[in-house]
Amino acid sequence: MRYTTIGSGPGSARKVSVLSLGAMRFGTMTDEATSFAILDRYVAAGGNFIDTSNNYLYFVHGTQGGESEALLGRWRASRGVGDEVVIATKAGARPTAPATGFDGPREGLSRAAIREASERSRERLGVPRIDLYYAHVPDQGGVPLDEQVAAFGELVSDGTVGLLGLSNHWAWQLERARSLAAAAGTARAGVLQYHHTYLRMRTDIPDRRFSPDGEIGVADGSILSYLRAEPGMTLVAYSPLLNGAYTRPDKELDR
Repeated sequence: MRYTTIGSGPGSARKVSVLSLGAMRFGTMTDEATSFAILDRYVAAGGNFIDTSNNYLYFVHGTQGGESEALLGRWRASRGVGDEVVIATKAGARPTAPATGFDGPREGLSRAAIREASERSRERLGVPRIDLYYAHVPDQGGVPLDEQVAAFGELVSDGTVGLLGLSNHWAWQLERARSLAAAAGTARAGVLQYHHTYLRMRTDIPDRRFSPDGEIGVADGSILSYLRAEPGMTLVAYSPLLNGAYTRPDKELDR
């Protein structure tokens, strides 16, 4: 297993395996016994970087999500896992009521929503501090970006979050959020999570969930250029194998 460092602060930088384990389906589409076995094998192979979210995976059973975090909490407790395993989770896209589809209201990224979401995630995971906390998607309800930045920064100052990240945001939102944080002297997001693979998805097709301007969640040229211009930042790629489409004839390549 190879490793890299995320974060740059003396009290927050973490050494993580370059292969991160996505836990989105754990506790719903992947049963508990199988999930535990995958987690055990991953750690035995040297992996220590697990990705989840507070809304995973709400649409399977028509819930608000949280099943993945709760399973990870049970696994941690049963195996005696401590802070040697870095767990990243997210806030902002959890449905406000049980849901089965992508439409409908989400919790958003107000100060109150961020604080409430972080508390519930820590409870499900069984941790006193979230190692890496992402804003999952841009706020859709008009919450000012400076309020969002301040709220995430407060969690770092409180010691309940270690590192901050941004996922599925436009490049201008990344720059504006990080500039606001720098001006306020608060913690800045240092990790970005986007869909990234050898074959780059088209980004000009409107995304019915988030933007008429195109697909927001792809590490396109603007995101990759931003990363090159900002030393110390890290890109975490999701769906790098296109759900098996590189090798499985029953899986179609997406647009």
